[in-house]
Amino acid sequence: MKWLDEMHHPEKYFKGLLKWGLLGVLMGLIGGVLGGAFHHVLHFVTKVRAGHQWLIYLLPVGGLLTVGVYRVFGMRNNRGTNEIIDAILNNEPVNPLVAPVIFIASSITHLFGGSAGREGAALQLGGSVASGFGKLLRLREEERTVMIMSGMSAVFAGLFGTPLTATLFCMEFESVGTIFTPALLPCFLAAYTAAGVSSTMGVHAETAVISDGFQLTFTTGWQVLVLAVLVGVLGIMMCWFFHKAEHFAAKHFPNPWIRILVGAVAVMILTLVVGDHRYNGAGMDMALGAVAGNANWYDFLLKMLFTAVTLSAGFKGGEIVPTFCIGATFGCALGGLLGLDAGFAAALSLVGLFCCVTNSPITAIILSIEMFGGFNVYIFALVCVIAYVISGNWGLYASQIIQFSKARFVKKHMRNENANH
Repeated sequence: MKWLDEMHHPEKYFKGLLKWGLLGVLMGLIGGVLGGAFHHVLHFVTKVRAGHQWLIYLLPVGGLLTVGVYRVFGMRNNRGTNEIIDAILNNEPVNPLVAPVIFIASSITHLFGGSAGREGAALQLGGSVASGFGKLLRLREEERTVMIMSGMSAVFAGLFGTPLTATLFCMEFESVGTIFTPALLPCFLAAYTAAGVSSTMGVHAETAVISDGFQLTFTTGWQVLVLAVLVGVLGIMMCWFFHKAEHFAAKHFPNPWIRILVGAVAVMILTLVVGDHRYNGAGMDMALGAVAGNANWYDFLLKMLFTAVTLSAGFKGGEIVPTFCIGATFGCALGGLLGLDAGFAAALSLVGLFCCVTNSPITAIILSIEMFGGFNVYIFALVCVIAYVISGNWGLYASQIIQFSKARFVKKHMRNENANH
């Protein structure tokens, strides 16, 4: 790339450092405000829904509003986070209208009780705004790609308060087997600036305290190993189920208006049958509850079902926070059976499942530190490594490129086939 070749000349190199340092801080300031605002809006609508549970009956209305918003803004074929991945991999701009549309659509999902997260919306929000600034500043195509990544890091960090995780995730998850390190400086500065800005707006990382006294012995070692293997299997099952649900909905209900109506009614009926609203919304409270040792054995199955139906219907938000919930509740239930501390097993499973479905092992290890502290980081790393290998090339994002196969260690440079089946 031309702009990278320039770095071999000292004067241009330091000008480049200054340029990307300033752009990173700029995106951090903007992303911090956006992430903070998005956090408070979602917190507000979630609180409203919790206080007025009858809003679940209006989920079909919310679905129609979601499709209507995308139609009004001329974005009928928007592919969500996959569209942002494509933009990065192909050096393409992101539609600036993605930002307001995903903000509105995600708020609708959370207000009326859809089971979806918020990180996908954060990535789209940050990528869209950053792409617009890149075009405004007349950056080259390759530079706009780095700008998009820094914008994603900024809003992700601003929303979750985990700057290191945000930095690495936006450099790692697009391509299995590689990390785009040229974006490190702007992504790092953007993420840390954004986290600082959003913290002044009252946004703080959702963390949990876990035991720091766990010792890896022969007995506990096989317990952790079994947990890691089963988390890897769960990752395959989850990705398969989510993609099958998406393809089933698209095939049998090709009309998006009908598809989202059917999905909304299905979620509404599921909520009534279960008799519990815990499975609506993102599920972070359930995840943290599981880390505290409280979860039912079937929680991960129901959360998986609710989320698959919600997202396949066309509601917006994201998959990662529900992944936290699914992983944590699975680990909590399994930990007791294996003889592990239920809360500790929940934390291990949360991080391990995130690693599997996003194919981001380095990010997952950093997430364990920012979310649960540095204690037992080697145990978290062990679970991530084993689960990552066991899960193969499965992943949530169809646009993710497999640069290197996990098993054969050869360059493949192909789309994530498993995400398309």
